[in-house]
Amino acid sequence: MAQVLIFATVISPFVAGILEVIKRLAALPKNFIPLIAVVIGVVLGAVAYPFTDMDVALRLWAGAGAGLSATGLFELVQKRQGRTTKIKED
Repeated sequence: MAQVLIFATVISPFVAGILEVIKRLAALPKNFIPLIAVVIGVVLGAVAYPFTDMDVALRLWAGAGAGLSATGLFELVQKRQGRTTKIKED
């Protein structure tokens, strides 16, 4: 399990970068961004066989995790203003 987490951590910035390029090239609905990130992560996990000796299923799981974490990573560094909910003032 540690290998899967390490592998996901390594490919997550690549997924975030590719996702950002795709977002700038195409107008995508915001609802599909996490799904696209997971697909990119799974594809990167699948094609990374020369770099690791992990089983294919483990690489795919790591890729999916990297896709989900890349979406969160982008949201973490994205500068946002405002709040998620409005505070009622009495």
